[in-house]
Amino acid sequence: MKVAILDDYHDTVRTLACFQQLAGHDVTVWNDHVQDTDALAARLADTEALVLIRERTKIRTPLLERLPKLRLISQRSVYPHIDVDTCTRLGIVVSSSQHPGVPSFSTAELAWGLIIAAMRQIPQQMAALKAGKWQIGVGSTLRHKTLGIYGYGRIGAAVAGYGKAFGMNVLVWAREATLLKARADGYATAPSKAAFFEQCDVITLHMRLVDATRGIVTGADLARMKKTALIVNTSRAPLIEPGALVDALRAGRPGMAAVDVYEEEPMRDTTHPLLNMDNVVCTPHLGYVSRDEYEVQFTDIFAQINAYAAGAPTNVVNPDVLKARR
Repeated sequence: MKVAILDDYHDTVRTLACFQQLAGHDVTVWNDHVQDTDALAARLADTEALVLIRERTKIRTPLLERLPKLRLISQRSVYPHIDVDTCTRLGIVVSSSQHPGVPSFSTAELAWGLIIAAMRQIPQQMAALKAGKWQIGVGSTLRHKTLGIYGYGRIGAAVAGYGKAFGMNVLVWAREATLLKARADGYATAPSKAAFFEQCDVITLHMRLVDATRGIVTGADLARMKKTALIVNTSRAPLIEPGALVDALRAGRPGMAAVDVYEEEPMRDTTHPLLNMDNVVCTPHLGYVSRDEYEVQFTDIFAQINAYAAGAPTNVVNPDVLKARR
């Protein structure tokens, strides 16, 4: 099959051990990011199987309708960036492993790294040291403080474990069914959303972005946080009400933020307020970006291509397309 891989920024995929799974296919790897429909239609004109790296490129109807040879989109995890109904109408199979029970440990680790970096002012202290200054402030330790886990799924549970290991008091807020799981795992749960935001010293968000969670963290929620508190977002930017985080930081509640996700990505606007606040640590959506995580993800993605080529598609999220092919 003619396979195209989009958005491999550092040309990493072809260096993975699992890349050998594509031996025998005609593979093209694109290292830059393009969202323009005309440009993508030209690039993918002959593509039969399209590999996506998470949600870096939106695959919408105007593009899909210009790709008559496309038969498979292979990726991993959620797919809000793909017009699945259009794929079904056009006979395109969407295969996406949901990896049940397997969290993205790379994302959980990054969240924890951001917590430590922000609480101890590591990036700011490093920048000051390079500028000839010595100790520009006093950070805070984590032990005995309250770590708030908003969304107790696979990643949230992993981060809760890190908090416990560091001697923090873990407090969970989530949907009722998820709260039951957190209690069963031995963690305390907040009596209300308001109490959760008021009591926590660190809050880290771990939810999928769906209609029900879009803007779920409001300006009023942030205003309840302590002046010394930190909020961390390694999930999705739109979980927080538009503009609310910048306004809250300017108002002093919470006192700090650590952010890995943005409304528009890649985010190259150097004037963005979050990049220009001394109390914010920013990283360029590094959560799932590690060589180890890539091996796990692309093993699944490439296996899906081979399964399709063998006539037995797997992890199909639009099964109606298979009925139409019979």
